This record gives sequence, C-alpha cells and structure tokens, in this order.
Amino acid sequence: MNERINDFLTRHSLSESSLDIKGLCNYFLSEMKAGLAKKPSSLPMINSYCNPVSRVPAGEKVIVIDAGGTNLRTCLISFDEKGNSIIEDFRKSQMPGIGYEISASDFFKVFADETERLITKSDRIGFCFSYAAEILPDHDGVPLVLSKEINAPEVVGKKLGKELFAEFSRRGYDVSKKKIIILNDTVATLLAGISKMNEFGCDGCIGFILGTGTNTAYIEKGSIINEESGGLNLTLGDIDEKFLASTLDPHSYRFEKMISGKYLGPGCLFVLREAQAEGLISSKTVLPENLHSSDISAFLTGEESNLKIENSEDSETALVLIKAYISRTAKLVAANLAASILKTEYGKDKPVLINADGSTFYFVPGLKEQTESYLATFLNNYDRSAVFTQIENSPALGSAIGALSI
Repeated sequence: MNERINDFLTRHSLSESSLDIKGLCNYFLSEMKAGLAKKPSSLPMINSYCNPVSRVPAGEKVIVIDAGGTNLRTCLISFDEKGNSIIEDFRKSQMPGIGYEISASDFFKVFADETERLITKSDRIGFCFSYAAEILPDHDGVPLVLSKEINAPEVVGKKLGKELFAEFSRRGYDVSKKKIIILNDTVATLLAGISKMNEFGCDGCIGFILGTGTNTAYIEKGSIINEESGGLNLTLGDIDEKFLASTLDPHSYRFEKMISGKYLGPGCLFVLREAQAEGLISSKTVLPENLHSSDISAFLTGEESNLKIENSEDSETALVLIKAYISRTAKLVAANLAASILKTEYGKDKPVLINADGSTFYFVPGLKEQTESYLATFLNNYDRSAVFTQIENSPALGSAIGALSI
C-alpha cells in the first residue's frame, strides 16, 4: 500500500519531493522582475505608495477598516509614547459578497454602515483591503480583481476611498478634511513588522499572510511592494488542474489556490476522491460533500471533523495523503518567501524578519514548522537567514501606521 500511495503522489505531482524549490524560487523571481518592469507577468508587483516610518506619532486616533478574506473589522487605533497600540470600539462582521453577488452600491453601503459610528472621531482612515488593488499616488486604491470567492464584480475598477466618502456624503457627513489611505493587508503587516525589527536584531522585513488567502510584501529600493504573490500562474499536477477548474475563476490566483485556507479543504477533498477512484480508499467509505481547512486540522489532530473515516486502513491512507499535501504546501510557501528575500540585499549579516499573519499558517498542523525548515535549508545555500514572528492584529496596526504617515 505504501508503494501505491507513493506512486499516486508522484504521478499526480502531489508530494513535496516533486517540487524543485530552486526552480520554483527562480520562477517567482523572474515573474517579480517582469512585474516590476511592467512586462507581462502573473505578479503585478504593486507600488503601495507607502514608505516605512521611523517613528509612529503618539496620541492621535485613526479609524481603521480591515477588509479581510472572511471578516470585516472596524475600530479606532492610537499609539502611546512607547509605540504600544490602543484599540477601541472594535467590531467584526462578515465581508459582503461571500456566497452571493452584491452590487457596488450595496458593497460600499455595508462598509459605511460598519464605520459610521466612528466617522466623526478622526480625520484619518487606514483602509486595509485584502485584495489586489492598484494603489494611486493620492493613496486611494482601485480593485483589480476580487479573489477569495468574493462576488462583487461591479466593485472592480472603482476608487475605494472616493466611493466610501461619496456614501458618507450622501448620509450628510462632511468628509472634505478627511484623509484615507488604502493598503493591502500584507503591506500593513509589513509596516507592523518594521516597528519591531530592532527588537529582533534584523536588517529587513517581509510581510506575509497565509489565511483565507495569501500574499507577500517586501521593500524594494525604499518602497513597499505588494507582490500579489497568490496570483503566480503555477501549474502542478492533473488533480490540481481539476480542482482549479472547480473554482470561481480557474485561471486567476492559482498559487493562492494551492496553499491558502479557503482552498486547503477543497483541494484535499479532490485528492481523496481521486485516491478513492484509483482504489487507494475503499468505495464503501463515504467522503463528505465539502471540507474546510478546519476539518483538515481537526482530522490531523484526532478531533471532531467533517472528515469521518471509520475504516482504519482508509483513515491511515487519508492521513498520509493529507500530510503529503501539507508538506508540499510548506515547500511552496518556502519558495515564495525565499524569492522575496533573495530579491533584496537583506538577510546577510543579520536575519530578515518575516512578520507572518493568518490562521492557516499557524493552525494547520506541521505547516509552519515545515515551512521554516525548508526555508532555512534553502537560504543557507545563499548565506541568508530569516526569523519569523507574529504580531497580533498586524493588518489593523499597520493600517493605522500607514494612515499616520500621510
């Protein structure tokens, strides 16, 4: 059975050994360079128009809007003299457009509804938008595509800040003195990381998110660049292609669909179904209609899960297949991070600080540990090093820091 499982994993390019981390890293780098040069690339390499700050002003409150892959969070944030954050009036709701199509008008009404209680409490707004958006020199942002299965096609191409302010104007608020900055969540995570670099003795910083979706940001010649790394046009195996074909837009954000939490459960389910079709799992075992990343984590730790397999041999086969899928995911992540580090001059004399955010990275058993191991081994070949940290509420804190910089 072990030989059959290994053959299955090899034929379908599902094992970590099927990945050449150096080749994948070089592919990342070539797409990064093409994106920066405005040549055809699956990585847009978006200038954030937000520069690192040496010191965060104390005492001034900022309205923060954090539009994540699943949740919409709003609050007020300020910082004390020591740079410690103070979060007030926090509220969380669901992102509009999940599971249904929403118009642009209703999309911005939801954002205004969630922010209205705060709108008179500050003239600075940090808007963290966890989707690909072209950032403009005036710090507004225009969505390029809405990933993570958000269904709001009319929003693409509209200025986020302008539309939000227009909605508040319709409600009778004077927004003429208000300033807004649109930041990608990974850029915000990078800003939060920069504030802690000295504590870790690091000379550079990477912002990385692996939650519902994924993305990476780094510093290029003093400017923070949003890679939109989830967009890498990656081709792996035939089962991956079948899975991609089942998603909302099969040809976009292919790398994200290989590693992120939104797609981890469905991707594993495709693997299990194919294994069953090839006789590795008994036909008598009933696989669920849907799987989420939380089900995968629970199954791996022996907790209650939507993935229930009574047959012990089938259960062991499923465990091996899922662990292999996660190991491959870790290697993909390591190649992503390695490329971001090698694109810079950081990490030679001192390590690069990777501020990593997102539940998938931390809660899927073995993913973080294997990523760290693959990355350290690979970077050692280039005399580079990195350390990981997790700064709580990074996207929100970074958004506040960004708003205080304009």
